[in-house]
Parts: sequence; structure tokens; C-alpha cells
Amino acid sequence: MGVKEWSFLIVGLTFLLYILVAIWARAGSTKEFYVAGGGVHPILNGMATAADWMSAASFLSMAGLISFMGFDGSQYLLGWTGGYVLLALLLAPYLRKFGKFTVPDFIGDRYYSQTARIVAVLCALFVSFTYVVGQMKGVGVAFSKFLGVDFGTGVIIGVAIVFFYAVLGGMKGITYTQVAQYCVLIFAFTVPAIFISIQMVGNPIPQIGMGGNLEDGTALLTKLNQLSVELGFHEYTSANKPMIDLFCVTAALMLGTAGLPHVIVRFFTVPKVRDARKSAGWALLFIAILYTTAPAVAAFARTNLITTVDNIEYDKVPTWFNSWEETGLLEFEDKNGDGRIQYYNDANEDFVNTVAAANNWKGSELKIDRDIMVLANPEIANLPAWVIALVVAGGLAAALSTAAGLLLVISSSISHDLLKKWLRPNITEKQELRAARIAIAVAVLIAGYAGYNPPDYVAAIVAFAFGLAASSFFPAIILGIFDKRMNMQGAVLGMVIGIVFTASYIIYFKFGAGVGHPEQYWFGISPEGIGTIGMFLNLIIAMIVSRMTSAPPLAVQQLIEEIRIPRGSSKASIH
Repeated sequence: MGVKEWSFLIVGLTFLLYILVAIWARAGSTKEFYVAGGGVHPILNGMATAADWMSAASFLSMAGLISFMGFDGSQYLLGWTGGYVLLALLLAPYLRKFGKFTVPDFIGDRYYSQTARIVAVLCALFVSFTYVVGQMKGVGVAFSKFLGVDFGTGVIIGVAIVFFYAVLGGMKGITYTQVAQYCVLIFAFTVPAIFISIQMVGNPIPQIGMGGNLEDGTALLTKLNQLSVELGFHEYTSANKPMIDLFCVTAALMLGTAGLPHVIVRFFTVPKVRDARKSAGWALLFIAILYTTAPAVAAFARTNLITTVDNIEYDKVPTWFNSWEETGLLEFEDKNGDGRIQYYNDANEDFVNTVAAANNWKGSELKIDRDIMVLANPEIANLPAWVIALVVAGGLAAALSTAAGLLLVISSSISHDLLKKWLRPNITEKQELRAARIAIAVAVLIAGYAGYNPPDYVAAIVAFAFGLAASSFFPAIILGIFDKRMNMQGAVLGMVIGIVFTASYIIYFKFGAGVGHPEQYWFGISPEGIGTIGMFLNLIIAMIVSRMTSAPPLAVQQLIEEIRIPRGSSKASIH
């Protein structure tokens, strides 16, 4: 069978599995819809958390970004890994003990204010919508490859699939579906990496193979550095971005993790606080498998891409090249009319003025969407058709699992935090459940529309979401747990100023007058990293205002003392 036949078979089987699981685990109550009934085993919850955490950004885009950015791409690897450790050890157990399963619920009760709750709801919606747009782009990339259709059609198909099992199953259906999706995505990510590592350096362990030698005895990374420099790029293993930006992007990703509502809610799907800690440990192990493999996948993909297509006659390109051209995510333009592919860094003025000019090159002729690298890598390496199809199934599993979790956050923010807790407190459980499903349906359509015209690569879009979460939620949560003096006025003002500042900076440089002008970045900090500055702004304002206004009620201060005592537990409250 060919790649398309294998893709239909494997993707079809995995989707059948997801749908059957969603039907089997259909939510029948608000507790099952929001927190899966609170009875998920820690190991299964660890798998579901890992699938929820490892979105299309982790599976599709992270290795793709590292393959193009080299050392600079490590900011995504370090930020996301460190962020989960921060969340699991510093925040999750206390939030679980507090007993509120949504971030707005925690903030509303901790800061004894409906205003604080509404501000938190708006922040959660803003963060989650930004995040889910990235997932929809990932879904579109995977489906366009799987079905051989254009990117936009792929997004529409993905919207229909997410609509079905997210609306039907709620958190209970999503949790068990994510367990299956984790198994699919981790198998799909590691198997091709093992194949390619054996093929290129003779070592079946990709993490070690990345430091191995090619057939000619040259170290893989040395060869990659050489190829990069020859094409006008900086050395793969050297930094090229300002250190302050590397720090800010890494910090924004780490701190933003602590404020991601769709990950925090995972710690309420287990019976006890102790189980929340266990599931966090299991999730970290499951996440580490992919995250330690990604740098190797990136190095293999970049080496294979350059050696396969650079300076080759277009009429002789391999079939994988033509199939990706059909999706619109890979483009060749013969600028000098010689029928060969010239691929180089035309942003490097010295290179353009010397090498490119001497060879009559009119500009780099290859445009590659970085998000295709993981999916294209097995094809570039000429692996068996079933392995290529497996990667497509894994990419879809990664994107769909996180999209479903994010949509549930959007749903709970609207139906539970706004409707039940504010607008219509007397609403019945059945009416709340119906409102939650309607909210998911509307959110899917809006996210699909935004994903149809994404502003950037998947990982970059997701980085914006993390920055927004860092600048809005992190100070409110961390101070809400560890600072008894933090009050409503400080938290609300900090959240508003933090997220408005961060969003304004991102919008200006990604959609406004600052587009294409990185020289205008404040202190060299990119939009992906500005969330760190927004977080510090939030933190400072919140601390100052809380000290200048009245202290929280005594009952709230006592509650904060109680949740830091490491004994007992409280069940997740949904009403």
C-alpha cells in the first residue's frame, strides 16, 4: 500500500477509537463534563495531561522551529519543560486543595469579588482562544497532508471532528480520548526518530544519535553547522538572538504554563490531592519522552532537507516535494530561470552580496512552512509508507487533544463562571450542561475561522498565548496562594494592566505598524517574550496596590493558611 492508503487506514482506525471512547465516556452530569467525575486514575490522568500539554506546538512545530532556529529554538524546549515542572510542584497541589476547578473560580473566591471573577473569565477566554487558533492551524497542516487537500479545507475538516467529540463527551470523554491520543502521538513521534537515527548515524536512540557520526565519519552537528554556514545561515549550534530575548521568551513560556486553565483543570479529575501530585509526576515522565527526542528530530530533519533539495534540478525533485507543494505549505519559485532550486538565507546581506551575486542567484527560491518539518521528515528520509502515515495520525492526535481541552476551558468559563456564578445562579444542572455544549460549539467555529488565517507558526501563536497567561494569571495565582496580604484591588488591577500591555505589544508588532520591524522591539524583546515584562508589571502593581488598600477579610487569610498545610484534601467544587 502507498502512503495515502496507509494514512486512511491508520488515521481512520485512530479516529474510530477516539469516537468510540467519546461515546463510551459521554458526560451525563456537570461534574463529569467539567472534571470527569473526579475519579480518573493518576497514571491515566498523567497520560491525558501529557496529551493535553503536548499540543500541535510540541508535536509539529517545536522540532520544526528548532530545525530552522538551531540553538535559539531551545527557548521553546526549556520554557515548556520548565513551565510544567513549575506548575506541578509549586501551584497545582495548592489549587487542587483549594477546591475550585477553574482559574476564574479560584480568583473569584480567593479575591472575594465578582469583578475579579469576570476579569479572570475574560483573560481565560483571550488566552484560550489565542492558544486554540494555533491548534487549528496544526489540524489544518496535518489534514491537508493526510487528504491531499489545501490547508483551508484541512482546517474545516478538523473543526468538524473536534466539534463532535468535545461537545459530546465533555471532560470525561476528552480525558479518556486523550489517553488514547497520547499513546498514538508518542508512538508516532518516536518510531520515525528511531528509524532515522539508525539510518543516519547507526544508533537506535535518537537522543544519543544526535551526537553521533555520519557515514563519512563527520559528526552530525558539525556537518549541520557546515551546511548552515554555506547557505548563509548562522551555525546551528550557536546563538543568534539577543540573550535578553532568549531569557524573556523562555521565562514567558515557563510562567505562562502556571496560568494555563486547560492544564490546571487536569488536577481536579483525580480523587485526592495526593493523586494530583502522582499524576503530575507521571505526566512529567510522559512529556519528557517527546521533549528529549525533539532536538534529535530537528537536527535530522534539517540535515536531510538541505542535502535533499538544495541545488537540485526541479524536474528531479522527489515525490514528497510535489505532494507538499499541493498543500501550499511548500513553494518553489524559479527566480533566475535555471531550473534548479537555490535555497539560502537571503536576509544575510554579506552572503547575498558575495556568494549569491557571484552565482546569479536572485533570492532564495524555496519557501517552507516550518510546521511541516516533522510530518515531512519521514518522507524526506524515504521511510516506509506506514511510518509516514503514523506521523500524520500523531500530528492530528496532538492538535486535537489540546484543542479539545482548550475548548472545554472556554465552555466552562462561559457556562459555569459567567452563567452559573453570575448571570443566572438558579440555572439547573441540565441547563448549565446545555449552555456548556453550545459554548463549545460556538468556540469551535470561531477558532476554526481564526485558524484558517493564522498570524504565525503554530509554536509562535502558542507562545503568544503563554505570554498572555503569564502576564495575567501567574501573579494572581502565585500571590493568591503565598501572600495573605494580596487583595482584590491589587489582583484585578495587576491582571488588567498585565494583559492589556502584553496584548497591545503583540498586536502592534504582529498586526499593526510594527510588522516587519524587529529593530523597534523594546530592548530587543520579541512579541513571544514580552509576556515576561507584562508579568513583572502585573506583579509590581499588584503588590503596591494591595499594600496601599485594605487587607483581605480574615476568613480569606485563614483559608490561604489552610491550603498550604500538607494534610487532608478537599473535593473539587463545581457549584
